[in-house]
Amino acid sequence: MDLLAQRLDDLRSLVVDVLRAAVSNRVFERGTECELARQIAAIAEVGRLLEALLIDATGEVMRRSDNPVRDERMTSHLGCRDVTQLLQTLTRIEPRSAARLQRAAAAVRSDVSPTTGEVLEAPFPSVRAAMVDGVIGVDGILAITGPLQQTAPRVSAAARRDAADIVVAEARGEGPDAAPPACAELLRIHAQTWALALDQDGAEPRERIAERKRSVVLGVATAGGVPIRGTLLPEVAAQLQTIFDAHLSPAVAFDDPAATDDEPLPARDDRTRAQKQHDALAAALGVAASSGLLPTIGGHAPTLVVSVDADDLVAGTGFAHAQGCDQPVDVAAARHIACAGAVQRISSRADGRIVAIGIEERVFNRHQRRAIALRDGGCIIPGCGVPAGWCEIHHVTEHARGGPTHTDNGVLLCWYHHRFLDRVGWQIRMNGGVPEVKAPPWHGTDHRWRVVTTSPVRLKKRAKRILTT
Repeated sequence: MDLLAQRLDDLRSLVVDVLRAAVSNRVFERGTECELARQIAAIAEVGRLLEALLIDATGEVMRRSDNPVRDERMTSHLGCRDVTQLLQTLTRIEPRSAARLQRAAAAVRSDVSPTTGEVLEAPFPSVRAAMVDGVIGVDGILAITGPLQQTAPRVSAAARRDAADIVVAEARGEGPDAAPPACAELLRIHAQTWALALDQDGAEPRERIAERKRSVVLGVATAGGVPIRGTLLPEVAAQLQTIFDAHLSPAVAFDDPAATDDEPLPARDDRTRAQKQHDALAAALGVAASSGLLPTIGGHAPTLVVSVDADDLVAGTGFAHAQGCDQPVDVAAARHIACAGAVQRISSRADGRIVAIGIEERVFNRHQRRAIALRDGGCIIPGCGVPAGWCEIHHVTEHARGGPTHTDNGVLLCWYHHRFLDRVGWQIRMNGGVPEVKAPPWHGTDHRWRVVTTSPVRLKKRAKRILTT
């Protein structure tokens, strides 16, 4: 007797009714932004609950297919070579998604004793409980358990479970800082931090393995080019990634000196990311071979000249004017550019005569930028995930209002959150030189000021403090 068939049929009918009502009534288009945000959150929660069912069912398929005799496996009974193929057939997902389902099931599903039939404890009980409650789905499960499982057998199972308990608390919004529920990316950062804190000796054996496997090999030249393959040491890959970021950051533009105002360069770029990375590597190799200089981010002020009346800049009204552009730009754009460029104050009389020229007030230099990046880790807006190399530095107290160009007044923001900070609703303040943010009304229910960082160094220190208390 199928114990779930009728309930699943009823659930499917209910979901179909909701979907058809949403489509026919154009619910998403007619709702306010707050309503749409709540709807997406609710839909995602339902999706996580359904994922929990699918994960448990996948775990049972894995158990029934874990038999040394091939003909006695569930997969063989249904004409499939393995669990991945069976999941592909039944769920219509790709192999990578099927593999993720199996890893999630292995991490949270309670096993059954083959001798007594007793249900055993799951490897990560708190992660399983969060899954059953709809707090986390496949992404969250793997984000938490993946880094912790890599520490076995050097770290005991009990210590891994304890660390998972703390990260799960972050997922529920009940962590040490009582921050709002964390997304999967932040959960992965927290889990990686705990894995490093618990596995103090784990890096050394990993490094020895990486040293043995390091390689770069140029293949045989063909009409289509020269293939390249290999394995980089982590620090070498990090350096190469920094070079890529310097070239591929969306906030960086390269001007063609041959272009004229009448014939602007087209903005379209048909290159794939892989092609752009190839070109970035080629440029870096050429520069290194000729002069030893490499591209940097934030090392120089932008060359774009923007003028704006000081009163308009303070009031936030009126327009600014960009050199080479006939159309005025928003004062908000001038503020954004001023945060990433040099500011020079010029005083003039009503008739236009210049009476005073101030010196250029430089923005954050490269030393300040490195310090801020170490403190913040990346864009400080929770859940953003843009790394420090792609971020700009924002004056928390505006430069035009007397805000100093000091690390105590600068935070990392990605281009989007920097440019549209006033619109997206996040608030930022500095408290003793440490950035804090307050969530907008549409983000959760807890809107207190919170310390934020994705810096591995700061997160590891916090983990150590918790371990010693």
